[in-house]
Amino acid sequence: MKRVFLIVLDSVGIGSMPDAHLYGDDGANTLENVYNNNGGLDLKNLRKLGLFNIDGLNISNKIENPIGSYARILEISKGKDTTTGHFEMIGINTKVPFRTYPNGFPQDIIDEFSAKTGKQIIGNIPASGTQIIEDLGEEHVKTGALIVYTSVDSVFQIAAHEEVVPLDELYKYCKIAREMLKGENEVARIIARPFIGEVGNFTRTSNRHDYATIPQTPNLLYYLDKKGVPVIGVGKINDIFAGQHITKSYPTKSNKHGMEVTIELAKSGQPGFIFTNLVDFDMKFGHRNDYKGYGSALIETDAQIGELLEQLTDDDYLFIMADHGCDPTFRGTDHTRESVPLLVYNKASKKHLNLGTLKTFADVGQTIADIFNTKKLEIGESFFNQIK
Repeated sequence: MKRVFLIVLDSVGIGSMPDAHLYGDDGANTLENVYNNNGGLDLKNLRKLGLFNIDGLNISNKIENPIGSYARILEISKGKDTTTGHFEMIGINTKVPFRTYPNGFPQDIIDEFSAKTGKQIIGNIPASGTQIIEDLGEEHVKTGALIVYTSVDSVFQIAAHEEVVPLDELYKYCKIAREMLKGENEVARIIARPFIGEVGNFTRTSNRHDYATIPQTPNLLYYLDKKGVPVIGVGKINDIFAGQHITKSYPTKSNKHGMEVTIELAKSGQPGFIFTNLVDFDMKFGHRNDYKGYGSALIETDAQIGELLEQLTDDDYLFIMADHGCDPTFRGTDHTRESVPLLVYNKASKKHLNLGTLKTFADVGQTIADIFNTKKLEIGESFFNQIK
């Protein structure tokens, strides 16, 4: 059985989408701005795969003969969040964006959630996750009230100190919210945001857990599962797809851990589709406007991609892309509506092509469906014949 690895560099966008002005994101460019503000980045493996050769990327570090094929990819779905981006990768076009709550959730939702959990609710505002626990953490510790907040994305986030609200309880409250927020009030994700520490020194932990809306449309994961192809989720992939058609999941604590797991799966000969999300770029650096940390994370991941390349066989295909942007140098702390990079590598291939600009993230999913010879997805065009 062939093996396909798809690594999502969460939030590593490469420039504003044509409709970015509708999202207030015209001028955002995560990769370029991180690269330039760090005075350049030593990304030798991504570079040799063709990253800096992608059309429209204004980084003067191109390579004459990349070992991979490369492209810029546009997004047709409405939104700029993790769920929308990943759904499009597997063939789902989100035509109506998930609902957002820029002024917080209506009081009737908060009252219902409070009644069903038996807990008081504080917060209920759009906020940075690190800032809100700094502002409301002390009150939460004293009263046991749950901190609820959102962002410009379609999320209902619940923060709680692990010593005040045990993880099992926090996860139970998230499931209650997931059951509530359906239909006209549906949000893309309910997110558990546990933290630890003392007043003035609270820190979020790696025990985050996402409860995503269930993908309804038949999609790449469904077709692979139906054909008997193992689908291995690394990082928060299992959460993003609500566990649907995931054969086995490997939760991870960091980008480094996610790449270590992916490399070990490559070494072990694990067959099928290995789908990895590296969330630190977004969660730890993009949302916190930390371009230095973002740059260091790219360098670390680049080195591990070099290790992964050494483990791949002639039959393996590696795809590397992103799901949206989160420019740490841009105004605000939220995701940015950007096109994303695509790098494709097969050790045996002699075709190292500039694939230009692809119309949808689903072109990647359609190509993977082609590799495994499954039913075609509803959207996207395969470029397998060009790269095989």
